[in-house]
Amino acid sequence: MTTHHTTFLDTFLHWCERQVIRFPWTLLIVSLLLCGAISYHVYNHLGINTNTAEMLSPDLPFQQNQRRIDKAFPQDAATLILIVEAGTPEETTIAASQLQQQLGKLTDRFGSVYIPTDNSFFRQQALLYLEQADLDTLAKKLTDAQPFIGHLAQNYHLAGLFEIISLALNKRDENLPMDLNPLLLAIDGNINHQLMGKSKRLSWQSLLAEDKLNTDANRTLVIAKPKLDFSEILPADAAQTSAREAVKAIMTENQSVKVRITGETALEHEELESVTTGAQLAGILSLVLVFVVQWIGLRSLKLLSITYIVLIMGLIVTAGFAAITVGHLNVISIAFATLYIGLGVDYAVHICLYYRERRVRGYTNDQAIHHSMSGVGSSLFLCALTTALGFLSFIPTDYAGVSELGIISGGGIFIGLFISVTVLPALFCVLPVNNPKPIHSAFAPKFIVTLPFHYSTPIRIVSVLLGIGACVVLTNLSFDSNPVNLRDPNSESVSSFKELLKSKNDSPFALVTLANNLDESKAIAAKMVQLPTVHEAVTLADFVAKDQDEKLATIEDLSLILGNQLENFGKTLPENSNQKQALVTFSDELKKAIAENSPNAPLVTLQQLQQRIEAFIKQADSSANPGASYSLLENNMLGLLPYTLERLKTSLTATAFGIDDIPDYIRSHWLSVNGLYKILITPKQDLNNPKNQKAFVADAQKVDNKVSGLPVANQASGDAVVKAFIQAFGSAFIAIVLVLLVIYRSFKQTALVIMPLVLAALLTGATNVLLNNQFNFANIIALPLLLGLGIDSSILIMHRLHFNVQENENLLQSSTTRGIIFSSITTLCSFSSLSFTSHQGMASMGLLLSIGLFFTVVCSLIVLPAFSGKRV
Repeated sequence: MTTHHTTFLDTFLHWCERQVIRFPWTLLIVSLLLCGAISYHVYNHLGINTNTAEMLSPDLPFQQNQRRIDKAFPQDAATLILIVEAGTPEETTIAASQLQQQLGKLTDRFGSVYIPTDNSFFRQQALLYLEQADLDTLAKKLTDAQPFIGHLAQNYHLAGLFEIISLALNKRDENLPMDLNPLLLAIDGNINHQLMGKSKRLSWQSLLAEDKLNTDANRTLVIAKPKLDFSEILPADAAQTSAREAVKAIMTENQSVKVRITGETALEHEELESVTTGAQLAGILSLVLVFVVQWIGLRSLKLLSITYIVLIMGLIVTAGFAAITVGHLNVISIAFATLYIGLGVDYAVHICLYYRERRVRGYTNDQAIHHSMSGVGSSLFLCALTTALGFLSFIPTDYAGVSELGIISGGGIFIGLFISVTVLPALFCVLPVNNPKPIHSAFAPKFIVTLPFHYSTPIRIVSVLLGIGACVVLTNLSFDSNPVNLRDPNSESVSSFKELLKSKNDSPFALVTLANNLDESKAIAAKMVQLPTVHEAVTLADFVAKDQDEKLATIEDLSLILGNQLENFGKTLPENSNQKQALVTFSDELKKAIAENSPNAPLVTLQQLQQRIEAFIKQADSSANPGASYSLLENNMLGLLPYTLERLKTSLTATAFGIDDIPDYIRSHWLSVNGLYKILITPKQDLNNPKNQKAFVADAQKVDNKVSGLPVANQASGDAVVKAFIQAFGSAFIAIVLVLLVIYRSFKQTALVIMPLVLAALLTGATNVLLNNQFNFANIIALPLLLGLGIDSSILIMHRLHFNVQENENLLQSSTTRGIIFSSITTLCSFSSLSFTSHQGMASMGLLLSIGLFFTVVCSLIVLPAFSGKRV
């Protein structure tokens, strides 16, 4: 039997206990007044900093590089990406322009709003950016269509469209310059959509200009820089709300338009929204589960109430400690409340169960309080010391977010202990538990409670083998450094972001670097484009069109041919045109062309179109408002023609220009006010694949190690976080071992405490590898909690084994074991509910904690006793 020497700590706890028993009401009143004052201070002084850029040390190289780029081009940092898509290129461009104008007016919400591929300069010079061969092809097509355009300029209505087609269909004396089949198929498609109750507009840009008047026929991006308020939980909430309202209005106006919001800022905003929602739902569920579990464990409404009083007081005082020491909470340190509930409540639970156990044995209230303090007080202090070391070890790391969490949680652990050994006994004095009934653990038959002692040798062998096997599995351990994978994959911002990652031109994972002059930027770009993972490298010089003289000659010739028709083109459709008659006449012309087997269009196309027109006329005439159906068809067919021809007319005014002629609203994104040139490097491969992402970053850094961007930040952040946790856990482990050696003065007892913790850690890591639950920025934060729970359980079991054996009771039937089990179940209920949230980071944290808690309890209650050498 181990002799228990009286220590200074025992003496101090005994003194505290005597004072508490003498003046319980005084202590409680002072504590309540202090909590009230602290609450007032917290309300007025504890802020929130949700700027994720400050989560890591600003001195890290990638942080310095990104800060240099953000300073040079602030309008490109922390932006929203609005993806605009519609049924036609024209509608896409129109909707994007409307969105830009609406958001641009909200100067209190957005710093800047622009469309990278569309502005007045690009519209004027659009044809100069084409390759000469493409321009020649386009010029020939437009020249061939000149009679068609000229006729519609004078006859801008449905009858005019069908007249020129009918003339062309029945023209036999010469070859047609224009291929009618694409136009006939487009008209047929429009009629068919309307027959099916859908509305689709005909794209004249696709028919006449082959989508050469803008850079992307299918998608246009609008970039908006929101004004952020990092003192709010949702810094971009005002801007995001305004953007959603503008998007809703535009989509309501035109049903074919679809606008999605994504980008780094939108991802973070939706993440905070989903975390908040998920935490609320999980919180309600966990509170119910925790209440039920603690009721089962304590079997006393008084003890349950006392536990919650102590818990709330501890949270208030810890928040006050945070307000004084750090001054704010960040998106990581805000988790201190959850960690405190998981760890701080353990101390109260153990004391309550020990107190209850003594009351069941017939001890007086004062005696039960005394034995509770002397029985578990010193071991709880050791638990608090070792757990706090785990948190405090994060302070010197580069992971500033966790460093602040370490300060707050480290202090909170001692606050929780202090309140548990002062306020808790005072509550026992004023709210004594009288005549509690014994708790019979029906779920713990004799075979279970004697298992670690009767089968100690097999347990030792299995433990060693499991540890070796876990080490083998852990060779496949990895860290997912892509924060996009933490978010709800079904959310708009995430799905849209991943879609953009497949793009070569619009990927938000493009890289950026800076050059001191134009020649240097060209040289860097030339090296970058030679890399196998790089699609292109863009500089300001790339905005100067090549071979301008030859292209301008072609454009000038085209302008002479089309100029008059474009100038005289009407802007609006006539109100009283007889659309039905135009359709009937056109149907007759189609029948004639079919009968005469017109060589100017495929027979199948003519027959299908003629049948479609007859079906449409029949359906329209049977509708409640035939005129509206005919007018809608006319608008769908001809409504976008003026816009296309206006764009064409603008592009025919192209002029020669040099790099100095590029307007400031373009130059400002490529040349900073202090003379730095930006080089944008886009990927060749899909960067949803982490291997592609790593290769892209590695290749670019070989050319210039100062490249920056989201993939660089993600990888560097991941490396910094892993390094921080290895550094922190290494130092914490050494510190905990030294403290245990000093306290126990025994290598064997120290090893018995540490060994289950190490085995639980190995098994937790290996299980996560097997379940493909990778470590990430979210779930790695759970490791300090697991460290604390693991070391606490081992210390409490060790204390019970060596300092309470004279009580002649089985370890696994003691209040200590009951406290460990119910504390763990309480924490498990708090966190396992996170596994079912849509936020992947929270879900992975819940899974990791559930796995870790299971192995922690098993190793503490089964493995430690098996290695202790004790016998039943």
